[in-house]
Amino acid sequence: MERSLELGNMTRVQEFVLLGLSTRPGIRNALFAVFLTLYLLTLLENTLIIYLICSHSELHKPMYFFLGNLSCLEMCYVSVTMPSLLLGLWTGPCHVPFTACIIQLFLFIAFISTKCTLLASMAYDRYVAICHPLHYPLLMRPQVCLGLALSSWLGGLLVSVVKTSCIASLSYCGPNVLNHFFCDVSPLLNLSCTHVALTELVDFISAIIIFCGSLLVALASYVAIGNTVLHMPSAATRRKALSTCASHLLVVGMFYAVVLFIYSHPRHINSTGLSKVLSVIYTMVTPMCSPIIYCLRNREVHVALQKTLHLCWVSSVRTDLAHS
Repeated sequence: MERSLELGNMTRVQEFVLLGLSTRPGIRNALFAVFLTLYLLTLLENTLIIYLICSHSELHKPMYFFLGNLSCLEMCYVSVTMPSLLLGLWTGPCHVPFTACIIQLFLFIAFISTKCTLLASMAYDRYVAICHPLHYPLLMRPQVCLGLALSSWLGGLLVSVVKTSCIASLSYCGPNVLNHFFCDVSPLLNLSCTHVALTELVDFISAIIIFCGSLLVALASYVAIGNTVLHMPSAATRRKALSTCASHLLVVGMFYAVVLFIYSHPRHINSTGLSKVLSVIYTMVTPMCSPIIYCLRNREVHVALQKTLHLCWVSSVRTDLAHS
């Protein structure tokens, strides 16, 4: 009896086969070029945001501190899923060792959990700035900002340790084919040949704490912001207040809308093409769009970017003159 239990707890599958975003050879090359371009563009955009925030003292503010953390997170986040997506488009269905799959799952859960709590921290920052402007320097002093950022990163890691440990401890007896382009929670649970009720309960509780908790914080912050803006005396003041949080509200809306949809529909359609398309949106499109959204609507970032481009131009001219 003990022997059979030990065998039942063993992981028999040594690798998984990721079918990738598409199995049609005719369009894989075109998709590879598109997604490689988007991936490199995302890395470039977020690197530029981090550079601007670090190199310009006028951007050394709580809002930009969180934006820098978000850009760093987006670079890590997109680099977890995009390599396997690109590899699948280049070579077709790829074989991923069990350990590598679990590591990818761990990093993915850690970064997506961190993003949830970081977006909530950014919403709280905007709440304090608009609803309690006189207390903003005290409530959002550097120690508080650092504490919120560290809590976001460490909280994401803690949630990932718990969830990944539960999923990795399950037995996978076959089949081992994942109709996805990376190792995600639902496809792995669907392949387990053991009872997954406890793992699903852990997944549900962690989702309530991290995802729903951070969403409620963001919603409460923006409800309070909206109430404060409605009671402002002039239209110009209202426009200025709204402009400071419009970018973040758009990013939050995009991210939570897609994630809510993809994880709220029934499990039996989690491996369809629609699920993979939605996964592309929140793993690739939102990290690429976030820097663009923040830059388009932010005058201070515009000014910092213009200064950087001007310095680069002046340096280039001086170099050319020196060489001539």
